[in-house]
Amino acid sequence: MRCAKEHYCARWLSDVVVDCMALSFVKYLLKGGLPNQNSYSPGVVTQVILITCLTHRDPTPERLGVKVHAKNCPRSFLQGLHIRFTLPDNVTMDEDGKETHSEPKMDAAPKSSTGILRGVKAPFSQYRISPKQKHKIRGTLQNWLIKPPMPHGRAEAQDADDVDSPQRSTAAERVDTEEEGAPAPHDDDAMDCGEDTQPLTPQSLETDIAAAAAASSSSEAPRRPSTTEAEGGSWRAKPKITDFFAGTPSPPGVPPRRGRQQSGEASPEQDTGSAPEDEPDVTWLGTPVGELRRMPECGGRLPRLRPCPVQHTVMIRTDLLQRGTPPVPYPSTFMDVWDDVHVKMPCSKTNLFPVVNEETRVLQSRWGLIQETLRRRFTSSQDLKKSILKYNAAPAKKWDFTAWHSYCNEVLEPDAAQHLLGSLLPDMVQLALRASELCTKPIPLLKEGEEHSVTMSQEQVACLLANAFFCTFPRRNSRKSEYSNYPDINFYRLFEGASPRKIEKLKTLMCYFQSVTENMPTGLVTFTRKLLDSPPDWNSSESPLTRLHVTCEGTIEEDGYGMLQVDFANRFVGGGVTSSGLVQEEIRFLINPELIASRLFTEALGHDECLIVTGSEQFSTYAGYAQSYRWSGAHQDSLPRDAWHRRCTEVVAIDALPFRSFLDQFHPSKMNRELNKAFCGFARPGEKSECLSAVATGNWGCGVFGGDTRLKALLQLLAAAEAGRDLAYFTFRDVRLMTDVHNMHTFLTERRSCVGEVYGLLLQYYRSECTACRGPRPDLSLYAFIYQRLGSPSASL
Repeated sequence: MRCAKEHYCARWLSDVVVDCMALSFVKYLLKGGLPNQNSYSPGVVTQVILITCLTHRDPTPERLGVKVHAKNCPRSFLQGLHIRFTLPDNVTMDEDGKETHSEPKMDAAPKSSTGILRGVKAPFSQYRISPKQKHKIRGTLQNWLIKPPMPHGRAEAQDADDVDSPQRSTAAERVDTEEEGAPAPHDDDAMDCGEDTQPLTPQSLETDIAAAAAASSSSEAPRRPSTTEAEGGSWRAKPKITDFFAGTPSPPGVPPRRGRQQSGEASPEQDTGSAPEDEPDVTWLGTPVGELRRMPECGGRLPRLRPCPVQHTVMIRTDLLQRGTPPVPYPSTFMDVWDDVHVKMPCSKTNLFPVVNEETRVLQSRWGLIQETLRRRFTSSQDLKKSILKYNAAPAKKWDFTAWHSYCNEVLEPDAAQHLLGSLLPDMVQLALRASELCTKPIPLLKEGEEHSVTMSQEQVACLLANAFFCTFPRRNSRKSEYSNYPDINFYRLFEGASPRKIEKLKTLMCYFQSVTENMPTGLVTFTRKLLDSPPDWNSSESPLTRLHVTCEGTIEEDGYGMLQVDFANRFVGGGVTSSGLVQEEIRFLINPELIASRLFTEALGHDECLIVTGSEQFSTYAGYAQSYRWSGAHQDSLPRDAWHRRCTEVVAIDALPFRSFLDQFHPSKMNRELNKAFCGFARPGEKSECLSAVATGNWGCGVFGGDTRLKALLQLLAAAEAGRDLAYFTFRDVRLMTDVHNMHTFLTERRSCVGEVYGLLLQYYRSECTACRGPRPDLSLYAFIYQRLGSPSASL
């Protein structure tokens, strides 16, 4: 044993000497010197030396084998250098550095289903590496084993529209959270921005060394692309070296597979949120989505559309309603109402502003000034600013039109800008100024604590949105007015700032206005504020769990067509759609702009309320999320219409609670609130279950709101079961969450667990694991606790 220790110490000292010599050579290379006057790329040679240092010192070089063939190199110190990559945890490498022919050559293909590089075996290692050592080695490789970015001539164009997981917080979410008063996200939820580099592979080294003789001999390293370049499309974000390593191994359990599981086994919850490497080709689990109910196929017969003064306001002539023809407004003449229970319209005679002369102070019609100002010719972006500020004198010094000027002068081509100013804006003006002709009936305010519905034509909605664009709605520019508990409706926040997100928002909204001014749709839209009268007794509920389709691909609006689609709402519906917000709710309101009209008359939602919008049409397509959001083009909505001439698109806005502490959300009062909120949005009292479409939802209340994805998924499963609806759950690329939710649902349904039993388990988890917890999170996860209590065969794994 003593001899072995002395041998080890001697070897370690020799390794230190080699490392010092190698680092000295790196220093020489960085100064511009090269051995034997060869014109190798300094970056490549430096990386090879650093690989040697990193793999030579540690007595476990088996962790990092890299095999490099310098076939075309002149004879030098690089000739014959062999480094071999073997990525699994337990790997060996010959101490003399010789190649073992029993292993296949490295294949830089994607990971195989076993979680390691395809074509690489994992021989047994006599050395064990601790998790701390692994993390240290990965961090070192991530910093040094990178391929220099290619020059512009060889670089691929970056796809700026890569979608980011909605689970993760973004800079946009932070801004929106501050604006709406939600808690700031935790640091560990911050989005990984990545680097514009890619891992150094044997093929890369061979290519670079072979091409080094023709490359420039400059000793300067290639510059990294700036953030602007990375976002603008000149560079493609490269994967990190850690992307080629096996992820955290999953404990044994039920592997994910298509369709419903037949066995009773289920794996415990995985809190890491990382994608499993077992079967990366599996993108959905549970009931096939094609078997879930959708509208209009599953819907029952609608009653005849008619107004009801207490419950339903209808703003068109129902007796003249015909497909393909514009609905006729009702009544035929404008009813001027200026009170606290209706929208104060800009065309009201009571909408006045003071004009101060030298001796007198006279009140004049603000609508007359709006008409006179907007009918003037637009020749530049400044003209719109001057017009809006003409009848909004009070906030004139505060409003900023930077985004609007940038959109008109820098983003649009000259011909497009001329069309915008000379054609589209005048058409929008004509649409806005028809308010007294189209919106003749007073629009009721959907106040807190009151159930009511408003049905209007898409043309009336377009008229309201055109007035919102030109900021004509009175008393809506200050939080100190009587509308302080309502969302913003005038678009003045959309015009301010220099954020690229504002530009993409303007593109999306101008696409809508272009569509409706050229070809006005002829359907109807219904806005319903719904109140939960009597919450269910969750503890004693015997409702069985319904079917579940869970997928890591697709979106709610695209793959959940015909279903009840959940809007992860702010209590002020629409969130930051007219300001800087650009996450799930804001994106939905942008591509379906008719949803924005709800902000005109919907007061902030209470704990037992929701907003349901039926019939909104999608006008745009998009790519990306938050900072990467990009408008992709116009969309032709082809969904069928129901008997009320509404598109079969039903969106329910339910706002989740924000949590600063992870443990807070497991308090019974908080779980009851979220259950009741979801049930309020899902339930349709008096309708048969077979006539209800499935619910299309996802990670509601997670991300910056601090919700736990697995708890929220389970709560929505219970609420959907109590409402008699199936559930389509979109995890937004989180494969591990897809597997965990499916396994839990299968485990519970095969044991015939009802809603009340699962709710009782939630209460037990809070009492036994959360109340006595002294750390930020309980030691035992929720799903593992449920498996343990119900006696899962895999609970002890």
